[in-house]
Amino acid sequence: MPDFWEHPEEAQKQMKKIKDLQAWIDGYKEIEDVCEELSLAFDFVKEGLVEEADVDRLYGTAIEKIEALELRNMLRREEDKLGVVLKINSGAGGTEAQDWASMLMRMYMRWCERQGYKTSISNLLDGDEAGIKSCTINVEGDFAYGYLKSENGVHRLVRVSPYNAQGKRMTSFASVFVTPLVDDTIEVKVEPALLSWDTFRSGGAGGQNVNKVESGVRLRYQFTDPYTGEKEEILIENTETRDQPKNKENALRQLRSILYDKELQHRLAEQAKVEAGKMKIEWGSQIRSYVFDDRRVKDHRTGFQTSDVGGVMDGDIDGFIKAYLMEFAGKEEEE
Repeated sequence: MPDFWEHPEEAQKQMKKIKDLQAWIDGYKEIEDVCEELSLAFDFVKEGLVEEADVDRLYGTAIEKIEALELRNMLRREEDKLGVVLKINSGAGGTEAQDWASMLMRMYMRWCERQGYKTSISNLLDGDEAGIKSCTINVEGDFAYGYLKSENGVHRLVRVSPYNAQGKRMTSFASVFVTPLVDDTIEVKVEPALLSWDTFRSGGAGGQNVNKVESGVRLRYQFTDPYTGEKEEILIENTETRDQPKNKENALRQLRSILYDKELQHRLAEQAKVEAGKMKIEWGSQIRSYVFDDRRVKDHRTGFQTSDVGGVMDGDIDGFIKAYLMEFAGKEEEE
């Protein structure tokens, strides 16, 4: 079409579809190439031209690539391809719980770094002595929500606390809320009449300008649930940049994400009614325990566990994500 680029929004949507399809083609081609290489190596090892260790290495690579594509194939829902708004709140327990929330924040930031995802912290509330009370992280990248939806719920830490003078074992909790980060391809209706804004001075580091200029924004949205009639005020704070209009734009994007997620949760609740006899994964339920002294991290939904506590806290959570998707993503698709 000669006028393809005359409609940039439509063109961009079409190019994204092409990019998604190309990713599948590239993934298949990679697997085809490594399988062919493995087949040749298997023939050569019989003739003594290739070491068995090389065949084992190629076999491991082939399995890894097949499983990665298989995992991506589990992410077929509309929202799976989107980015993520990931919010972490410390539970009761003061400094120990706030330290735990900051450890989870680091874990997810490291995981995102491994995936090549772009992250930005849109709001951060420091703890009283250490750690954080809460934070909101925007994660942009293909299928970020599809992978990170497995992290939604309460995370439990058991360890000998460095903040306890008696050296006692303590249990702390932090909640992780994961919502899709909507993009321009998702239609979400925001009523301007229900919106109001406040501005405030951002705290924390950043020089004198941060304290003098009211760049922080606080958005209030009077939401009425169309299904239940319940009313609530949605409150979003954004201090991401020193540019107030940019912070407003970011806050509006988060609002659209929350409204989209509310519709999504309604759909999932309807599906759950059909799933009456199956295992329920409730919003906010305890999903995983991190027991430092016993060197064990266990997911209570799938039973997947590992003794590599250090690796997990450094962002190696792929095993947990894969176990969740392989067990539950297929059931979502069936529904």
